[in-house]
Amino acid sequence: MTAEASNQGALRPNAAASGKRLAALVHDALKERLLEGEFAAGERLSPEALKTQFDVSKQPIMEALRRLSSVGLVEIIPQVGCRVPIYTPADITDFFAMFGGMEGAVAGVAANRRTDAQIAELHRINDAIGNLADNSDPDSRAHGYRLRYRQFHAVIHEMAHSPVVADLSRRMWDMSDLLIATSGVPRPLASALSSRHRDHELIIDALHRRDPAAARQAMEEHIVGTVAIIRTEAGLA
Repeated sequence: MTAEASNQGALRPNAAASGKRLAALVHDALKERLLEGEFAAGERLSPEALKTQFDVSKQPIMEALRRLSSVGLVEIIPQVGCRVPIYTPADITDFFAMFGGMEGAVAGVAANRRTDAQIAELHRINDAIGNLADNSDPDSRAHGYRLRYRQFHAVIHEMAHSPVVADLSRRMWDMSDLLIATSGVPRPLASALSSRHRDHELIIDALHRRDPAAARQAMEEHIVGTVAIIRTEAGLA
């Protein structure tokens, strides 16, 4: 979906807000649109068009684009402009391999630190993910999954009690969402809710048993498996 096709990210910020605050608002709204798949890989991001869409001056737009560029969510090309990055299949495979290893390590630590209340919260979120399968609207299903998926893994990071790692992981989750959203396959995970739900059950079980090795393995396989889902949906498996 192109930016022109949706105005969901439009802002009507308070005129009294500072320039810095406006830039933060634009950054958050534009990032959400990127992660929701409103822009295709390689699509040009025109500051002038974004200025109109967000109803702000050019300064907060440029500041937001610079921040997004610093974490790889957009690409600023000198003398050309700004666009959504294009990542190769090898880039995607490499990213999820490394991301899986990191999240597996977090799950391993979490297994020794989790509480019963956190296990119950994981079950609650995963039940909500399972219920999404009954939603006939693929857009709504994909959006609901992305939000609950992030909630699920945020709880595991809370279990690990490592703020530094959690902050790094949030950036990697943003990149994960972007790679999925710009894979060229519309809503690739929306058709894999059952298998993702089962993966989560294996992760929860290992955490509940306080089994670090099993938690690490289940999490790593779950994250790395994202690539296979994208390839299957693209007809490349």
